[in-house]
Amino acid sequence: MQFLIAILSFSNLLLAISTDASAHGHDQTAPNLIVIMTDDLGYADVGFNGCTDIPTPHIDSIANAGVKFTNAYVSYSVCGPSRAGFITGRYPQRFGFERNPQYLPNDPNMGLPLSETTMAEALGKTGYRCGVVGKWHLGANQKHHPLNRGFHEFFGHLGGGHRYLPEELTLEDSAAARNENESYRTLILNGRTPVKTTKYLTDEFSDAAVRFVEKNKEQPFFLFLSYNAPHLPLQATPKYLERFKGIKNPKRRTYAAMVSAVDDGVGKLLETLKTNHLEQNTLIFFLSDNGGPTPKNASQNNPLRGNKGDVWEGGFRVPFAARWPAKFPNGVVYDLPVSSLDIFATIASLSGATPDEQRPLDGVNLVPYVRGEIKTPPHHAIYLRKFDQQRYAVRRGDYKQVVPFKGGKSQLYNLKNDVGESKNLALREPEVLAELEALRKKWSAELIDPIFLGLIHLPSFQKKQNRKTPEKAGK
Repeated sequence: MQFLIAILSFSNLLLAISTDASAHGHDQTAPNLIVIMTDDLGYADVGFNGCTDIPTPHIDSIANAGVKFTNAYVSYSVCGPSRAGFITGRYPQRFGFERNPQYLPNDPNMGLPLSETTMAEALGKTGYRCGVVGKWHLGANQKHHPLNRGFHEFFGHLGGGHRYLPEELTLEDSAAARNENESYRTLILNGRTPVKTTKYLTDEFSDAAVRFVEKNKEQPFFLFLSYNAPHLPLQATPKYLERFKGIKNPKRRTYAAMVSAVDDGVGKLLETLKTNHLEQNTLIFFLSDNGGPTPKNASQNNPLRGNKGDVWEGGFRVPFAARWPAKFPNGVVYDLPVSSLDIFATIASLSGATPDEQRPLDGVNLVPYVRGEIKTPPHHAIYLRKFDQQRYAVRRGDYKQVVPFKGGKSQLYNLKNDVGESKNLALREPEVLAELEALRKKWSAELIDPIFLGLIHLPSFQKKQNRKTPEKAGK
């Protein structure tokens, strides 16, 4: 009898532990994953990279309580290909996504190839609930819709950008938009259903992210919070503009207000994780999809050279931070080069998700590197090709090769000594340049040509590009 009582008591204890765990969020080994991606954010426009005129305390808290990556790259220097690389964990040049796609809902080939496996598809097979909030930009055809690419939930828009004020969203049917400009005015999609929103769009996306976490807190989840801010058009509400009366440049002031709205949203999301006892085992990445287009939105990439679209550092070196209280060290600055491609590889390793063996990932699991368990660089080299302009960049160690425009001579820079890429060392260190050129040729041989025409092939874009110099063309 005493033995039976002991068994019952032990069972009650297990039940109590289980109930308590349920009350404090789901019990799991693999972490939840949240990726917060901004659009066209300047390298120097967050506090953890030295910004002083735009406070970003909530974004900074990810870096301060986790890891700040000082040499982090995306796989391309404009939005669409960069996001295609992130979501597949592979260089987009490998599968022909090397241009910003045109907004063509009737074209099934204008988007992320169906042959590629998305992060959501891989994680979904392991039991993760996957949601994307905000910008998609990986194809407007139904074949490319997020709900057909592994995501269980979607709240956002399909194109490359959007207007922010609810009264300007007047086109109900996303498939009826005939071009990129019209797509900016479509109603927001909740799944496949267009809905009329009432708030500033950045706030709508922040609220949707909070709803996703609260809805799925009892199971492992992956949330891709894909802000379209601070991408054009420059639009902000008085609430956010009021914070930046001291900024005299009206373009910079509106841009600052847009970034501040994102920071508020990040704060709401972090507080939701804390309230639901999820913060310890949630891995959060924060990054921009490419460098800031300074002439267009008054972003700042200093001390880097160049802007969005460039093969200079300002084009594809981005603010990047990660936090995972359960496993990551606190307040670490990691200086070796990393890539947005590493996010897929990291979560795949942690979750047991299986990528396609025929299409191996280009990233690495960052956990042992940031924990100091592996001291060698995560990547032998970081690469960039812009096919249409025949522009290239290869970074290995402190050295970087640049082919700045089609037919241009290769240039060489030591980024440790010259982060602004102002001193060409090609004549002084030809042997280093030759080594990087060999790497470039080897990598290029693995790539394919683009599989669809992009925004650059539209007559309106070509007219603008004809007014630019060869070095600045093709952004």
